Amino acid sequence: MTDTIEPDVALVDEGDVAADYLEALLDIADLDGDIEIETRAGRVYLTVEAEEQDALRLLSKPDTVTALQELTRLAVHAKTGEFSRLILDIAGSRDARADELQKLVDRAVERIEAGAASAALPPMSSYERKLVHDLVSERGFTSASEGEGADRHTVIRRG
Repeated sequence: MTDTIEPDVALVDEGDVAADYLEALLDIADLDGDIEIETRAGRVYLTVEAEEQDALRLLSKPDTVTALQELTRLAVHAKTGEFSRLILDIAGSRDARADELQKLVDRAVERIEAGAASAALPPMSSYERKLVHDLVSERGFTSASEGEGADRHTVIRRG
């Protein structure tokens, strides 16, 4: 008989491994931060916050968060042998990025309403494209991802 791990248990383990990795990284960088682990919709969400507002300022830049997220995913994979889809948020960076994406979508929709056939957004991660697709759908428009690799971007059209 083969042992199987329940998905929730596997996610908790993934979150613990990821949190341990991030804690070690913060220690190396001599930064204080509190790590919160949450699981929802089959994915682990890690949030790093600090009491001092500027303590995590450099780590919360979008490109840095993306790089740290990928490093954390690799650390989880190395430890568990499983692919990780975890999402990392540092000092509210995900909310700030979601606000930026909302503004991009708003401007693109304005261009289409002014007569453009479509509006292409800059390349972004799959997670960000998913957020954009949801925002576009809420506005009654359609969107599709186009391009390959680092050039993959979203194109918005009338519904």
